[in-house]
Amino acid sequence: MFTLKVSGIGKHYGETLVFKNISFQLNQGDVLAITGWNGSGKSTLLRIIAGLVKPSTGRVEMFFNADPIPKESRRRFIGMVAPALSLYDELTGLESIEFFCRVRGLACNRNDCLNIIELVGLAEHATKMGREYSSGMKQRLKLAQALLHKPPLLLLDEPATNLDSKGIDVLEQIISNQRQSGMTVIASNEKREADYADTVINLSE
Repeated sequence: MFTLKVSGIGKHYGETLVFKNISFQLNQGDVLAITGWNGSGKSTLLRIIAGLVKPSTGRVEMFFNADPIPKESRRRFIGMVAPALSLYDELTGLESIEFFCRVRGLACNRNDCLNIIELVGLAEHATKMGREYSSGMKQRLKLAQALLHKPPLLLLDEPATNLDSKGIDVLEQIISNQRQSGMTVIASNEKREADYADTVINLSE
């Protein structure tokens, strides 16, 4: 059983306060939405949870079967989708997923990668070059790479960006599936995405 505990998190840059005193705990099946105006710190909070940004105050803790997970081991428990994630135009969709497998040190074979691509509805585009992908297809590929290692914690920053109705269906199915095996944190100022969550933290308040 995986647990995420966030205690008294705050972030400031110099004298500029972004947010303060954010606390919550998530367990298997939970979906949390972080909302707020642009610049309110949604992405920053997500990156703090992921261990990519250091908080000014507070701490992030992760537990597996009540045992604390060391910071250096947390990466394998986290899958993340963010606008800043880069894909490679010189690789096909399948090659991109195979690349992310190697980066993560996973023993993925080609069939495993094809299954993930099929999960996000890109099976018929698996051998297309990245430069031929639409923005929505690239967003689906970002979702695929986040699911490769079946992470208990899925972090989604503006996950519906550029998705059409079929892409939205894929996203909703991913969030639904994640409830069975872990938890999801969504950063978005879109009501539709916040509605996926059981709990909402509004950083604008």
